[in-house]
Amino acid sequence: MFWCGLEATRLDRLVIKYSVPCLKIVLSKGLGIGIILGSVLVKLPQILKLMGAKSAEGLSFQSVLLELLAITGTMAYSIANKFPFSAWGEALFLTLQTVTIGFLILHYGGRTSKGLLFLVLYFALLLPLLSGVTPMSVVTIMQAFNMPAIIIGRLIQVATNYSNGHTGQLSAVSVFLLFAGSLARIFTSLQETGDSLMALTYVISSTCNGIITLQVLYYWNSSPEHKTETKKKTQ
Repeated sequence: MFWCGLEATRLDRLVIKYSVPCLKIVLSKGLGIGIILGSVLVKLPQILKLMGAKSAEGLSFQSVLLELLAITGTMAYSIANKFPFSAWGEALFLTLQTVTIGFLILHYGGRTSKGLLFLVLYFALLLPLLSGVTPMSVVTIMQAFNMPAIIIGRLIQVATNYSNGHTGQLSAVSVFLLFAGSLARIFTSLQETGDSLMALTYVISSTCNGIITLQVLYYWNSSPEHKTETKKKTQ
């Protein structure tokens, strides 16, 4: 009986020893795939809202541009380091959607020609970044630059929201999904890449996305039309 109990204890320890890491891997892979699938549509509500309103009021092009640079840096850094697609795949889809939003902001701002130039220049720069000809040192610097780019970009949007007193055409659905995705990426980046620079980037991104999420909730019942009516009543 004693030996049976001892063997059972050892077996339990072995099960715990190997099942916990396996569970983390399965959870990380599942979250990663879920984030990638969600990213295919995460900014679609924002794009549709812009197209429906035919206006980009409340959205900062500078903020979108900095966000695009950060996403591109993460994608290039991940490819250069041969990280699994499940650890960064959403960057590919977010890039395409963010480029579209940038173009729409310029287009609805009456600068369509600049919007087209923006598309041409971006994809011309993207090709050498993803082809492997860019030195690893440059790609690493881009990833490190992500942190100030994210902070500055999000603060510009935060300041724009505060100045306007509303979030304009900013999509609440897209904001909430981006916040949830960046939170989940903290765990998956640590689990799948072990890269502290990647994880820190997502910590900062989650913090900044969280601030904008709070603004969306705070200004929930505010709108450009409501603010205009309020101004008229006070005049």
